[in-house]
Amino acid sequence: MKPINIILIILIFIVAGIYFGLFSNNSDIKKISPEDAKKNMENDSDIILLDVRTVEENKTIRIPGSTLIPLDKLELSAESEIPDKERTIYVYCRSGNRSISAVKILLKLGYKNVYDLGGINQWPYETISN
Repeated sequence: MKPINIILIILIFIVAGIYFGLFSNNSDIKKISPEDAKKNMENDSDIILLDVRTVEENKTIRIPGSTLIPLDKLELSAESEIPDKERTIYVYCRSGNRSISAVKILLKLGYKNVYDLGGINQWPYETISN
């Protein structure tokens, strides 16, 4: 194989890795347990509980008081929906994967107090549905 082909293959893997987050580091993501989140929200009404699932998922089941911004709209909508970048935000999705992606997006946008709550499927407290 020619050296130029090897270089191109390596570059493709690097770009793909960056694009798909294979080289991302989750160590800067703060996590919060459902127990701690519930306790904190009972004592601080300024905390934003952010649901990043789809509209359909949100209609099926959601945590009371949560704000819906689907993950695919978060980067464009976050600053208008949540203008205060110092507010505490707890992010949840269905299982915990999209919430991690959402936390990364919010941190990239300059939000300071963002926590990954994980998935609603691990939320042992009250939920509502349509």
